[in-house]
Amino acid sequence: MIGGVKMKPSRIVKEGDVIQVRKPPVTYEFKILQAIQNRVGAKMVPQVMENVTPKEQMEILEMNKIGGFMRRAKGTGRPTKKERREIDEFNVPEFFADFDMEQDDDDMDDWFDFEE
Repeated sequence: MIGGVKMKPSRIVKEGDVIQVRKPPVTYEFKILQAIQNRVGAKMVPQVMENVTPKEQMEILEMNKIGGFMRRAKGTGRPTKKERREIDEFNVPEFFADFDMEQDDDDMDDWFDFEE
């Protein structure tokens, strides 16, 4: 996208254009510093364009990294229905749903048969 308008990949860019690249969950923005005719090596890219992605988008990316997204090994493809259910069960175990963390010790005596 250039200036919020979706463009074809073959569109010629000019100096000063800001290109938006959507790579979920983040939309990156790059400003063209110099128009070039040929491909260049990775070392030359900072001279040609500048990353002007807003901080809010970078925070979303950071939160996504922290969030604990489970990654699958490359080449394994999509999870099967059974694997997906196992992943869901692992992420949100049912036995925590009704667990009360603030129980008294007296309540624990009711759970076990202690003879005093």
